[in-house]
Amino acid sequence: MGIVDGKSALVTGAGAGIGRATALRFAAEGANVIVSDINAEDGEETVRLIKAAGGDASFVRADVSSADDVDRLVRKVISTYGTLDCACNNAGIEGTIAPFADQTEADFDRVLSVNLKGVFLCLRAEIRQMLKTGGGTIVNLASVAGLVGFPGLSPYVASKHGVNGLTKTAAIEYGKAGIRVNSVCPGGIDTRMLDSLAEHSTDGKMTSREMMDPLHPIGHIGEPEEVAELIVWLCSPRASFMTGTNIPVDGGFVSQ
Repeated sequence: MGIVDGKSALVTGAGAGIGRATALRFAAEGANVIVSDINAEDGEETVRLIKAAGGDASFVRADVSSADDVDRLVRKVISTYGTLDCACNNAGIEGTIAPFADQTEADFDRVLSVNLKGVFLCLRAEIRQMLKTGGGTIVNLASVAGLVGFPGLSPYVASKHGVNGLTKTAAIEYGKAGIRVNSVCPGGIDTRMLDSLAEHSTDGKMTSREMMDPLHPIGHIGEPEEVAELIVWLCSPRASFMTGTNIPVDGGFVSQ
């Protein structure tokens, strides 16, 4: 029996990277999974992988920066599985890599709309539903960039600090209602986003591993599955006394 056996779980940005790994981990631990992504092809592939492994999953396309899309997404969870027990708000973008003074207002708005407003909208819809059924668990994807600054990524850094703030506030407000809310703060993880950052930062001269491995005291970047393990554990009864935390999973990066 898995640690979330019989639960229903929603994962946004589940078409690739940490989101896909989390959806697969939820399914492996016994949950029924609603896979959501703005990219239908990627999301459907995640569903296929879950079903191929014997799990139960459905795909719903959604833009997390749209309140209508998010509300429709949560309604789909209920119409498909009856309850919303666990949620992982993972969808996010890195934005343009540029010094602070060169960032555009349009890019700042775009990054905050997806990374921060998107988490706000998802949290709001998920909490409203969980209040109807006596509780649930939510994990938001922040970043080590939500704990420390990073040159060239001011909108992203602002958005991820904001995610950690939303997490703390929601946890305080709804703890007594049986809703636990935590965030995880990954360091360098082997994903498309990290590859994109390496491409822009080194003009294609270095891979993400060549650039990022030395920055982590553990000696290498992480894998999406290592973050997924923590996310699903936080949503399980084994983490029953944990809420309002912003947890680094970063190979020691922020300890330096």
